Amino acid sequence: MFPEDFPINTRWPAENPEVIQLYSFPTPNGVKVSIALEELGLPYEAHKVTLADADVKSPEFLSLNPNNKIPAIIDPDGPDGKPIGLFESGAILVYLAEKTGKLMPAEGPGKYEVQKWLFWQMGGLGPMLGQLGFFYKFAGAEIEDPRPRERYINEAKRLLGVLNGALEGRDWVAGDYSIADVAIVPWLNGIEFYGAREVLEWDSFPNLQPYLDRFYARPAVEKGKNIPARDG
Repeated sequence: MFPEDFPINTRWPAENPEVIQLYSFPTPNGVKVSIALEELGLPYEAHKVTLADADVKSPEFLSLNPNNKIPAIIDPDGPDGKPIGLFESGAILVYLAEKTGKLMPAEGPGKYEVQKWLFWQMGGLGPMLGQLGFFYKFAGAEIEDPRPRERYINEAKRLLGVLNGALEGRDWVAGDYSIADVAIVPWLNGIEFYGAREVLEWDSFPNLQPYLDRFYARPAVEKGKNIPARDG
């Protein structure tokens, strides 16, 4: 199969099928991959796939990601030089790091230190902050029962405490800057969007704001955080 033969191309056609095709939207999960691509200097095209069912549940998108979630990619130069389609942001980050030999050590304890924190984000910080957003800012906020909000507020605070402790005495969570940071920090940034800094007692975690500031000071992050553009 050639890159242009993937069914998703019938709806989001590739202008240059010789570069990585990114299908995404600028959410905390989505920008992980655009930021990583910018950091790694890999050429790519970005296609805006909104969170609306008309996009993520379309037959074309489901042909690449049957889980109907952004982001997803097609790499025309995959293993053995053959095209590969991938979904799940964590899997894509590991793939891109291994492809380039950057943002994650190739072997040894450092590799697993990065993966440990990457999977911590995938299984803990992201899902819990996502639920916090639903019950604190979005439709779940209308539920009178306080227990769902309390559950996710308390769990989010616990996770922030774990991260704050891990950052004591270091700039980046796994030692050197890595795909773990690329995965984690966009979710921290989402806390302000949820209007939840005060309820999470953000200022009680002194290592988090400097960590967020260091991340967003990087030129690749500044560019990648808005790709693909929401408007346009």
